Amino acid sequence: MITEPGTSGTVRPQGVGGPLTDVPLVELMAEEATVAGLIAEAARTLADEPTLQQTLDRVVELAVSMVDGCESAGISLVTRRKIESPSVSDPLVARGDALQYELDEGPCLDAIREHALVESGDVAADPRWPRWAPRAAAELGVRSMLCVQLYTSANAHGALNMYATTRDAFGPDSHHLASTFAAVAAAAISAARTEEQLQSAVQTRTFIGQAQGIVMERYSLTAARAFAVMSRVSQDANIKMVDLAREIVDTRRIPSVGEARDD
Repeated sequence: MITEPGTSGTVRPQGVGGPLTDVPLVELMAEEATVAGLIAEAARTLADEPTLQQTLDRVVELAVSMVDGCESAGISLVTRRKIESPSVSDPLVARGDALQYELDEGPCLDAIREHALVESGDVAADPRWPRWAPRAAAELGVRSMLCVQLYTSANAHGALNMYATTRDAFGPDSHHLASTFAAVAAAAISAARTEEQLQSAVQTRTFIGQAQGIVMERYSLTAARAFAVMSRVSQDANIKMVDLAREIVDTRRIPSVGEARDD
């Protein structure tokens, strides 16, 4: 932004594809305050979500309500080299995302792989996605897209995908708000994922400990021997230790092991 000499009350932001326009400084300050307020409220809302899935769902909900032009939204996440859409606002997004994964092209994938922000004001005429764009426009009525990268960790990242059925639905203000919100959303998703992993680890240790105690009591084994027996059964049956532990806790016995003591 350029402040005009002698006009401390106005600034002239560089136009996008158009002439420079005088904008009262007070309006810009009010706009920035509004964006800051929206982002702060979104951060507080996301921090209150108790699970990863609920955090993802709330991110999608907030995107639709906060970003001008956004009619539908979804999240693409990459985990272990697999791309999924764990949360979408409606079937249009689910199909639009799935079609991108199927054809291996589209704005969501570009945001994940290459660019912090990908925008298209006329999907039907956009040459970047020659297979996906015509089908998205014809089959789903998609006209505009705004996708922002979500970087949650070195091994798990994705994109926030916003759809509209009107051309040129997303302006510069939408870009600014969406980019800022995406940073907050990525942090919230990363924190929720870490919390879920910790809870899962605690639950796993609890199940295994309970199962180990049952095996010790039922077959008169030491702690080390009981764990060794469980490990052997897990390997022989190709069952995860935690799944075996759950079965032992539920049935009070080791699968394929009778009442006699296992020596």
